[in-house]
Amino acid sequence: IDMVLVMDLSTSMLSRDFKPNRLESAKEVAISFVDSRPFDRIGVVAYEGEAFTQVPITTDHIVVKNGLDQLNTGQLQGGTAIGTGLATAVNRLKGSEAESKVVVLLTDGENNAGQIEPRDAAQLAELNGIRVYTIGVGTIGKARSPVAKVGNQFQYDWVEVEIDETVLRGIAKLTGGRYFRATNGEKLASIYTEIDELEKTRF
Repeated sequence: IDMVLVMDLSTSMLSRDFKPNRLESAKEVAISFVDSRPFDRIGVVAYEGEAFTQVPITTDHIVVKNGLDQLNTGQLQGGTAIGTGLATAVNRLKGSEAESKVVVLLTDGENNAGQIEPRDAAQLAELNGIRVYTIGVGTIGKARSPVAKVGNQFQYDWVEVEIDETVLRGIAKLTGGRYFRATNGEKLASIYTEIDELEKTRF
């Protein structure tokens, strides 16, 4: 299987409804997931207001895990460009000759940046035979989230968690994947385990 993990690096990923925050929790779970799939080629795409390929698809999982480990917020212009993140992953996979092509897209927000609409990126994925699993991360209700930056320190306040589940469900449905909601670290870990099982069974 050729697979791309698409990670949201927007500032809200520093929210503390996951321990120690959403991003660190997501990185940890993604690294374990890579360990659980020793024979797949895996790549990493990251996005905020724009997207970039952190690791091209490779069987060298040490490089993949290091790439995940080095992800931080503030590497790109702010925002959440879900469509651009997904389209970047599709570009990485469209030339692949693997039996199965999969994207696991993680976000904690709504598409509010980038030139590409999530639905268009999903259609691109479908045309190229790529299945997309989408994961919304964030508690139900309010979470302690960064609201301002003073010097190098973020100030936190309680902010309503708003994930565009309609869009995420639509992407998954169109491409034959599934949408999952992770409200804490344990749930996130179990979601990756479930995706792992779904793909193994399919294979």
